[in-house]
Amino acid sequence: MNTPGARPTPATSATVRELNLRTVWRVIGEHAPISRAEISRATGISKPTVSAVLEDLLQIGLVVETADASRGFTYGAVFFKPRPEAAHALAFDVGARHLRAALVGLDGTEVVRRDAEVEGRTADGMVGAAVHLARELTAAAGVGPETVQHAVVGVPGVVDQRDGRVWQAANVPGMEGFGARETFSAALQLPVTVENDINLAAHGEYARGSGGSADSFLFLSIGTGVGAGLVLGGNLLRGFKGAAGELDSAFEPEYVEGPDGPEPEVPASMDPCAMAILQYAGDKLPAEKDLAMERVFELARAADPGALDVVGEEARRIANYVAVAAAVVDVELVVLGGGIGLNGDLLLGPVAERLAGRLPYPPRLETSALGSGAVLAGAEALAASLTVEQLIRDYFRG
Repeated sequence: MNTPGARPTPATSATVRELNLRTVWRVIGEHAPISRAEISRATGISKPTVSAVLEDLLQIGLVVETADASRGFTYGAVFFKPRPEAAHALAFDVGARHLRAALVGLDGTEVVRRDAEVEGRTADGMVGAAVHLARELTAAAGVGPETVQHAVVGVPGVVDQRDGRVWQAANVPGMEGFGARETFSAALQLPVTVENDINLAAHGEYARGSGGSADSFLFLSIGTGVGAGLVLGGNLLRGFKGAAGELDSAFEPEYVEGPDGPEPEVPASMDPCAMAILQYAGDKLPAEKDLAMERVFELARAADPGALDVVGEEARRIANYVAVAAAVVDVELVVLGGGIGLNGDLLLGPVAERLAGRLPYPPRLETSALGSGAVLAGAEALAASLTVEQLIRDYFRG
């Protein structure tokens, strides 16, 4: 995407060659095994150019020649398929209690998966745990560390894309202002991309989950906190400083006393996060001690009037958050995730009803197909695609 006021870069034979290569690679991934002639018809690229591109892809190692026994007699045609084992990437989901990690091939498929308990660890401790898991993953997969080309790290906070620092990150000690990209890269000895975890969840839903049915959708995670990821036209929208989707900021705050003085907070009557809605639930379910949202939903499914009232209030609050985004960007779909949002049997209907009364074109609603695995799935898909891009860049600039 061109920056405002920037001069367009003239196309050269090299850039056209790269564009053709990416196009052919995508078609092979979608339709393998596929022949030269079929690639030419699918892309509109001439057969001689397709042949040249295939030579490049073979040199890089991204594809391999194969047969297609299912077609019977093929008149000597040669077919091609991706070679996902040509290189690998690492994906990490950094949470307050768990660090999830996976080694993936170039198609984004998990080769090996490992998790670690990290509750109480600082940001530096998370980096150390990631290095340990990376060694475990390559050893378990039986591949050399040199085959790993890139890593994607999902973190709970706003990531400044300019310097890779993390902000608004209260869940992990020491993460606020942490130079995550530089530190993870130095420790893993790899190029590293650091991304907000909810943005990655949105990317995961688009690549492998509920978001794949729409080019424009909002992923809204509701649990201990509220976060949103926005995909528009098939592209993840990060915003100017990586803070797109911080919907809490859309509501006029109340101020509470914090360790450093007054701090802004979403009004308790508007916030759909677990702590805020449980305050409301306490008055509706006074007989319940140590109330948790799991219990509220259990009671609601048993038709308890108080619990149903709480669910209705939660639906109202979720609808408020959805309406803020939908009124501005008119998304086709909203995907609910997080510990609260996944209770679609109770929430989807009431939220949809409220949105229908507020918006001229209310979005469709679905629950996440990936659940707690959405962040890692997004990291895996992004890590694979970035690794392919890296291999292509290295080839043409080598």
